[in-house]
Amino acid sequence: MSTRIRWLGHAAMALDTAGFKILIDPFFTGNPKAAISAKDAEADFILISHGHGDHVGDSVEIAKRTDATIISNYEISLWLEQQGVKKVHGQQHGGGFNHPFGRVKLTLAFHGSALPDGSNGGNPCGFLIYLKDGKKIYHAADTGLFGDMRLIGEEGIDLAVLPIGDNYTMGPDDAVRAVKLIQPKKVIPIHYDTFPVIEQDAEAWAVRVKKETGVEVAVLQPGSEILV
Repeated sequence: MSTRIRWLGHAAMALDTAGFKILIDPFFTGNPKAAISAKDAEADFILISHGHGDHVGDSVEIAKRTDATIISNYEISLWLEQQGVKKVHGQQHGGGFNHPFGRVKLTLAFHGSALPDGSNGGNPCGFLIYLKDGKKIYHAADTGLFGDMRLIGEEGIDLAVLPIGDNYTMGPDDAVRAVKLIQPKKVIPIHYDTFPVIEQDAEAWAVRVKKETGVEVAVLQPGSEILV
């Protein structure tokens, strides 16, 4: 049983796994690199890493249209209910839950999380996803480098999804250090080239990662996919 993962531009990802469709940080409207539009997005579950508009994105609209359950931190889950989302599941850092598609554990992330209307977005997070077939995905979301990435790596990560854009998140140098700490089997770079301030040469980064760590890098174009 393979899981298909698509990069949809910026930090947005789509997973097809165990018969479920999962979206992560579905920012499409206003995203110049978006591979799809919000009206075409399909989801059974939506994961939101933090409150910024380029990560909450179109989640409310998509959830109302598809009847998807949104998984996020507790503060964002309360805000979503106020927006009229019927199905939400709030978690907090270090806590995991067995969802129908697999287990999700919220990890640390060093970033901000204010919601688009200024409401409290709680603390930002990444996601450690335990798939039904035993494989593990670590989606770091927006974060700087932190030493406990080594502890996440001790889980045995099959795929790490890491930001490389710099300015708001890790840049290429720290993202290489993150790969060294996590030691995943494969890594996908995200959160770059959406706007001029986060433009990066992902192909050059991939060469460097392979040379310095031996880890395979999948540099995706928005809309392209790999199997995990």
